[in-house]
Amino acid sequence: MNNERHGWCNNKGMRRKGTSEQLAAIRVRGLALLEQGRKRREVAEILDVSIRTVFRWQREAKHPKKKRMGPLGRPRKLSDKQVQRLEKALDRGAYAFGYAENYWTLDRIGQVIWQLFEVRYTTSAVWHVMQRMGWSSQRPQRVPLERDDGAIEQWKEDELPRIKKVPTTGRYPHSGG
Repeated sequence: MNNERHGWCNNKGMRRKGTSEQLAAIRVRGLALLEQGRKRREVAEILDVSIRTVFRWQREAKHPKKKRMGPLGRPRKLSDKQVQRLEKALDRGAYAFGYAENYWTLDRIGQVIWQLFEVRYTTSAVWHVMQRMGWSSQRPQRVPLERDDGAIEQWKEDELPRIKKVPTTGRYPHSGG
């Protein structure tokens, strides 16, 4: 079949490339050409779109869709107020919720969310809540119980300079010449 005869565009059913603003400008130009008395097939050829697209533009211009108000996507399970309550609860520490060590994991935070709000979250969803709160992932630093900071500083002053390699002077110290 000849594409030109049927008024089809060359993109084989694929959406035309461009931002929403660019595509809206093409649609506005097409509607203006129709108002000037141009035929649908002519407008489709000028703008390199299908005749179906021109029909759709006309239909949507006559019966515009209501714009959706508010954010797109699924509503959040926890409100902003609940997230603030969660943050205060987590600031109390893991000991306050009966854990043996005072650090948070995503699983533990998910359990606290269930205890406080009776809302279940997957581990990855808890991660998104933590990002929303501005928290980041950190590993607890393990410090040995027998650590002696004074002895470490003394070793750095006395022993470290003795065993530390000192760079030799000169441009090519190992060249032999």
